Amino acid sequence: MDSDEAALIERCRAGDLAAFEPLVEKYRQRVYRLAYNILRDSEEAWDVAQDAFIRAYQALGAFRGDSAFYTWLFRIVMNVARDRARQHAARGRAFGTERVEEKDWDRALVDQGTAPDTNATQVEERERIGQALATLSEPHRTIIMLSDLEGLSYREIAEVLNIPMGTVMSRLHNARRRLRDALGPLLVLVLALLLALAGAAVADAQQIVRFGTRIVLASDGPPPGGSSRAPEPPDERLEAFLPKLRQLFRYNNYTSLERYRAEVPVGTTQRWPVPGDRRLEVTPQGVRGGAVTFNVRLVKSSVAELTTNIQAQSGNPAVIGGPRHGSGTLIIILWTNPSP
Repeated sequence: MDSDEAALIERCRAGDLAAFEPLVEKYRQRVYRLAYNILRDSEEAWDVAQDAFIRAYQALGAFRGDSAFYTWLFRIVMNVARDRARQHAARGRAFGTERVEEKDWDRALVDQGTAPDTNATQVEERERIGQALATLSEPHRTIIMLSDLEGLSYREIAEVLNIPMGTVMSRLHNARRRLRDALGPLLVLVLALLLALAGAAVADAQQIVRFGTRIVLASDGPPPGGSSRAPEPPDERLEAFLPKLRQLFRYNNYTSLERYRAEVPVGTTQRWPVPGDRRLEVTPQGVRGGAVTFNVRLVKSSVAELTTNIQAQSGNPAVIGGPRHGSGTLIIILWTNPSP
């Protein structure tokens, strides 16, 4: 196992939560890609990726280091993704025994730069590839992804799937033979197809999200002296939002303490200081239509006071009631596409 990873894992076991962040950053794209290629749903894949990392952190005490960290992590991802696929199989969202809709393959692979007749030919080929892959069992499809997409060795695949290496070799041979029988000369396009799908997933992961965060102190009395750091001019955005805040929280006064803006790719965590020696962590996790899903954490002295997933839309901010602060309560407001 990599010595740097081993050191980070030991720090995690000693209770240093921050030491897990470099591991998440290193593997989050591969974890997301693996989950996406099982579930074929970007939002589900992000949920699975987050759940897998949480489970991995909780289970670090059981990681003996006999294998590479990422093969151990991939095994957790596979288990979580398969559980999620089974839960949604009735709705046809699992990439298991359900047939993958051809339109999904087409949408992921349309090349805007090709001529119409060329594109039509490519669509037909992709339909054949999609149909061929859909005929494979889930174990065969998974082993092709791990081998031809992720580039894992036979031994690593055996560790991820918890099967003998001989089973890996025979299963991969059988999967490729079935694809060859179904596709003939088109077999050479399978790897390109898988890589293109992965590229589409990563492109989705790299979608840029623009958002703003506001920290507001809600109280019945005047705010503590010097607590407001917002600009002095009238705050029109907050003023327009006050009726909703009063309806939700029933306090008399609402004072803006902090204002932040960010423009980052999906999956990138922004960290900002918050009054009371706290740290706010906001991570855009996915975009669907005009809605952005955020993971929000408020940390004080390495202890998470608040952890939640919430959606915000342009014109419809997300509001989160936070912990007590002074004589009032902190409120977190998230705007998407803001101009704060």
